[in-house]
Amino acid sequence: MTSASTSDAGPRSGAPRLRFVVQKHWARSLHYDFRLEVGPVLVSWAVPKGPSKDSHVKRLAIHVEDHPIDYLLFEGTLPEGEYGAGEVIVWDFGEYEVTGPAGDAAVALTDGVLRFTLYGRKLRGQWTIFRTKTAQGSRENWLLQKIRDEFAETDFDPEGEPASALSGKAPRGPR
Repeated sequence: MTSASTSDAGPRSGAPRLRFVVQKHWARSLHYDFRLEVGPVLVSWAVPKGPSKDSHVKRLAIHVEDHPIDYLLFEGTLPEGEYGAGEVIVWDFGEYEVTGPAGDAAVALTDGVLRFTLYGRKLRGQWTIFRTKTAQGSRENWLLQKIRDEFAETDFDPEGEPASALSGKAPRGPR
């Protein structure tokens, strides 16, 4: 596997480098899977409208089951009849570091607020993800938001950058 580093400086804190991926996924409906390496797994959220670089926009992020680390750079088609059937591309990937007071992603997620910096191909700079007070059934809802910094972009639409950051593949979408 190649290094996911996207910045000459990389993470500044000296903390271990952690990886992230955003997979664009055409299952029952188009959504983006936002995944952070935390310990031995990828902690995962389904983000229906995709991440926004606009610091004024909070995106719904539905916490889903953890995925194995070897799923990090998966691109392909999950067959009909399987969970999540449909096409998947790596929309973005890279490294991240925890920047909030907890200093540890697992602790911060347990507390319900994770602040971090992304060093991705498309997503860069400071972000936060926080648990909401409301839940729908067994779903745990979170909000993903870009923090205003030099990487913020007003009116950003992830559909404006449709190709895979890994392979350059232009997605076909639903058949």
